[in-house]
Amino acid sequence: MSAEFIVLVIVVITALAFDFTNGFHDTANAMATSIATGALRPRAAVALSAVLNLLGAFLSVEVAKTVAGGLLNIGGVHHMALLHIVFAGLVGGILWNLFTWLFGIPSSSSHALFGGLIGAALAALGASGVIWTGDAKTGVINKIIVPAVLAPFVAALVAALGTYLVYRLTRSSDPGRVRTGFRWGQIGSASLVSLAHGTNDAQKTMGVIFMALVAHGTFSSGADIPLWVKVACAVAIAAGTYLGGWRIIRTLGKGLVEIDSPQGFAAETSSAAIILTSAQFGLPLSTTQTATGSILGTGLGKPGAEVRWGVMGRMAVAWLLTLPLAGLVGALCWWVADLVGGLGGVLIDLSVLILAAVYMYLRSRRNRVDTSNVNEDWADGLVPPSARERAGAAH
Repeated sequence: MSAEFIVLVIVVITALAFDFTNGFHDTANAMATSIATGALRPRAAVALSAVLNLLGAFLSVEVAKTVAGGLLNIGGVHHMALLHIVFAGLVGGILWNLFTWLFGIPSSSSHALFGGLIGAALAALGASGVIWTGDAKTGVINKIIVPAVLAPFVAALVAALGTYLVYRLTRSSDPGRVRTGFRWGQIGSASLVSLAHGTNDAQKTMGVIFMALVAHGTFSSGADIPLWVKVACAVAIAAGTYLGGWRIIRTLGKGLVEIDSPQGFAAETSSAAIILTSAQFGLPLSTTQTATGSILGTGLGKPGAEVRWGVMGRMAVAWLLTLPLAGLVGALCWWVADLVGGLGGVLIDLSVLILAAVYMYLRSRRNRVDTSNVNEDWADGLVPPSARERAGAAH
């Protein structure tokens, strides 16, 4: 068994690990508002989202094609060097996902992955290693930067208009019946967002794995993405979704806007429409930024609603830092792998990744967020006490 094949196996496993973190990091995009309004119980919500993420992963491969061939100039790069670039990019994406999850910040898993890949490519190949501008199907500017800038604003505008119309049309109706009706509607709209998330985000990992397989020489760049890659990525993102990213669910469901069921319905419908449309055009859109923009829009569209701009400000800072910081980690990992060389450098990077992941998991246990406290009242972003801690305080 050659060192190159072992590195390929490590890259594929690491890619599926990223897909898993993408799942639990982004569950909030679909289910935060439904959990916050009581339309779905927390565990039922993430289970439903997991199933629909699994199904959504098989609906299209346009985004996967963009990731596999539309962002990096990989022609002529040595196989092992390209595997190192892909692996380093994945490490950058995973670490940023875990870091933002630890602090309950809804940041973009997509941009974390792209930042890691771009940083590693810049370190390995220089500026020419990245396709900055291209045709309608390629280029960092066209496929990442422009959608990243437009998505939250478009989502906020659509959701604000939808929320305004909902309250306008139901202003003379019984509030209790309206709330109940829209809770049922939320189940459908949240399901659509979950389906859209699987369609958009699982494909990003498919594209990365396919890029690694092309680098290894297993497939040519013009081949179809193999079925086992699609199945593995679908299962990984579904498993992560079922785990439930409760820290981020809490921030989106309780921290940004106090959501009522009509607002939740408007937010989820807006998000689903935008994400599904982008997937068909091969745009690797950030589902987090879209969902956040939609939730913000519901606060702007409902008369008298409170938007916590401090929470929104922290999210915006994280969005701005995602690409450069994930890119920095990707570049550092590539330099380590290149300095040590071969399989040894990859194993060092892998060890650092595992140690950092274990540390952040153990750190999160000090102030847990789970189904028992995810819907507690918001207190300036502080993690609420758990049910056990509340019971202890009562005694």
